[in-house]
Amino acid sequence: MKATAFIEPGKVEIQNIDKPKIEQSTDAIIRIVRACVCGSDLWFYRGIQKMPKNSRVGHEAIGFVEAVGSDVTNVKTGDFVIVPFTHGCGHCAACLAGFDGDCMNVPENINNGYQAEYLRYVNADLALVKIPGDPKSYSDDQLNSLLTLADVMATGYHAAATAEVKEGDTVVVMGDGAVGLCGVIAAKLRGAKRIIAMSRHEDRQKLAKEFGATDIVAERGDDAVKRVMELTDGGADAVLECVGNEQSVDTAVKVGRPGAVIGRVGIPQTPEMNTNNLFWRNTGLRGGIAAVTTHDQATLLDAVLSGKINPGKVFTKSFDLDHIQDAYEAMDQRTAIKSLLKVSEI
Repeated sequence: MKATAFIEPGKVEIQNIDKPKIEQSTDAIIRIVRACVCGSDLWFYRGIQKMPKNSRVGHEAIGFVEAVGSDVTNVKTGDFVIVPFTHGCGHCAACLAGFDGDCMNVPENINNGYQAEYLRYVNADLALVKIPGDPKSYSDDQLNSLLTLADVMATGYHAAATAEVKEGDTVVVMGDGAVGLCGVIAAKLRGAKRIIAMSRHEDRQKLAKEFGATDIVAERGDDAVKRVMELTDGGADAVLECVGNEQSVDTAVKVGRPGAVIGRVGIPQTPEMNTNNLFWRNTGLRGGIAAVTTHDQATLLDAVLSGKINPGKVFTKSFDLDHIQDAYEAMDQRTAIKSLLKVSEI
């Protein structure tokens, strides 16, 4: 089968490898229909994150269950499913609390290999999310939106949920990548009245407004803080931090009103943070790895199927597996907000 491999910074390629098999009773084998490139994939592509040569990559997909282990009863062969990057067992303390992204029963190094024709998925029984209805009835746009529920839309929603966004809130969204744009969707879905998107790129500003942003702030650093304070007369009720770098985190703390809550889902890029700034403003800091299965089953799958949200619009370029290098380059060079991979037909 075809599978994407990391070769060196700036280079990925398709390799022909053996099709995966069931190894544990909780496994499932998935035939991938659609996958994509994530902003976090650019970490190893750009050489920021070290990764061994020939590593399998990718962590977002939708597809069909082809085989299941003996302990898998909630999904069966032939089911059309969202394949989260998380692998919640459904039974540990984290999963029972609704934080399946922090499942305590997940083997190490299993969140990769989705940019391929087939995938072995662990903890399949409760982590996979079944998509109802006839798969052939879904439009391309619907399939794209369903794909976002494997990570990016669920991650944007996790930012809003952990920031406790509620009806009537004013929300600032840090970051105009796919996660930040999905954060805009999530804030609107949860009832925010005013949504300020921090963006300096015209194409992303346009999409942010389409998704529900009421204001755009292009400034950064202290100028951004000043602008948000002018717009809000004191700061936002909630802040969605969807970048992860030091400047974004610092700005997120400063643009919230006293007592605001920050939902942080941007992957931390430095280990330092001045928590004293949180103390002096009674600011709450939450967030982390998205609870993908929890959010999909509780809210997001129905929101996509009902047409209430259409996060698949974050895919602005499409590729097949044979053009995987082009898909990464489009993300790296910012000519695509997010690269879609059409792997097989339904």
